[in-house]
Amino acid sequence: MENKREPVSLKNPTVLQSQELHEYILKTSVYPREPNPLKELRIATANHPMAFMGTAPDAGQLMTFLLKLVNPKKTIEIGVFTGYSLLLTALTIPDDGKITAIDINRKTYEIGLPVIKKARVEHKIDFIESQALPILDKLLEDPEKEGSFDFAFVDADKNNYWNYHQRLMKLIKVGGILMYDNTLWGGTVAWPEEDVPEAKREYRLCAIEFNKLVSADTNVEISQVPLGDGITICRRIC
Repeated sequence: MENKREPVSLKNPTVLQSQELHEYILKTSVYPREPNPLKELRIATANHPMAFMGTAPDAGQLMTFLLKLVNPKKTIEIGVFTGYSLLLTALTIPDDGKITAIDINRKTYEIGLPVIKKARVEHKIDFIESQALPILDKLLEDPEKEGSFDFAFVDADKNNYWNYHQRLMKLIKVGGILMYDNTLWGGTVAWPEEDVPEAKREYRLCAIEFNKLVSADTNVEISQVPLGDGITICRRIC
């Protein structure tokens, strides 16, 4: 009998399909080192019907690691949700650092805002309620903004990832880091289309197209990491 892959039923499946191993990683090396404000925000988000949209704690740990290596003063974040990745950035960058945070929904950001205020890092955040492309285009109207950002994190509408990348490559300095979430779409990018749940097919195709384009971009070094449902890390080299 032919072995047919069982479609994933989780709303946001991880690339690591062993739930037991994933829990082991979280309990062993992620949760014990998770700062209290991030834990508080993760718990505050847990009951939200779209909680699966939040940044995975293991992906957040990697992001913190990269931020500490880069030591950025100016970052940009596209897609905020309740602010887990935004808070970890604010906790990591210097006190005079600034984050330009863009999201179409301020209400979800306000779920995390009390925790952000409690952590005393709100002054580092410039939250903009808007579609991201008009804001990026507005930033690029100012020549002084080109190459002025050190780090970018994108976790937003997957059909615009390449549009974001093209603009961010002008805003991020040479040597800066760009980090894209959900680029392996739970591992389904490698599945036959007929095995992919219907609801996941559109963004799966977006992920496949973005992966193809960014892999061919000679202006960046890249690494795809199988955390969460896939992360692509780019370093601008020219």
